[in-house]
Amino acid sequence: MAGGPVIHTDQVLERFSHAAPTYAGEARLQRAMAWRLAQLSRRCSIRRGLWADLGSGTGHLAAALEAAHPGQHVIRLDGSAAMLNSHPHGTRTLRHDLSRGLPDWPEPPQLLASSFVLHWLPDPAQQLRRWVDALPKGSWLALAVPVDGSFPQWQHAAREASQACTALAMPVREQLMAALPDGVMQRDECLSFTQQAAHPLQLLRSMSSIGASVTNGGRLLPGQWKAVFRAWPQADRSPGFALTWRIWVLMVKR
Repeated sequence: MAGGPVIHTDQVLERFSHAAPTYAGEARLQRAMAWRLAQLSRRCSIRRGLWADLGSGTGHLAAALEAAHPGQHVIRLDGSAAMLNSHPHGTRTLRHDLSRGLPDWPEPPQLLASSFVLHWLPDPAQQLRRWVDALPKGSWLALAVPVDGSFPQWQHAAREASQACTALAMPVREQLMAALPDGVMQRDECLSFTQQAAHPLQLLRSMSSIGASVTNGGRLLPGQWKAVFRAWPQADRSPGFALTWRIWVLMVKR
């Protein structure tokens, strides 16, 4: 992972817990990626059994998987009780802090799925390897995670303003790939998603509204933020401003 101080998991969980009431309606990019992973899973021969959504939040991915595979239940696993309390009655939930590794499953998982979670954990490459190693032969991992190369507009503005870029340092895709055993990768793609707004501050507030505001990139004073916003480039073919995410999508078969 790129440099920066260690992220404190308790702080991450606290921010997401505060955002639980509004998360489902605000997390549009996360919802889109959940749908994509679920559609990709339909092309795979995944055995029925224990399926788990790692870091489920309010359950976008688990719900998309269940809709794509009628009759299959997905355990929603998250460290935030507030997030789990927002799930529909009757769904299976498990409160567990993924920074401590995976729980002891009652049976080997046939699918581990995770979206927008791995980058919040300490040593994402090591965590990814542990997830794959927990799979029995023939089972699957479905993953979507923001990676290095995200937020080029923010980084450009910080450089132009001679200020630190306080965005969270994302995992490096090549380092994550190097953590995988040979021959397990079934799908590997990197996607770009661009959000637009009338002012850069609105782009950053959209992260705060879903609890994704913890960073290992330091802090700026109000005057420094104003300098960054003044240097933020205009969006292409738009009078507003943009922020681009780079998302790695991976399907692994053990």
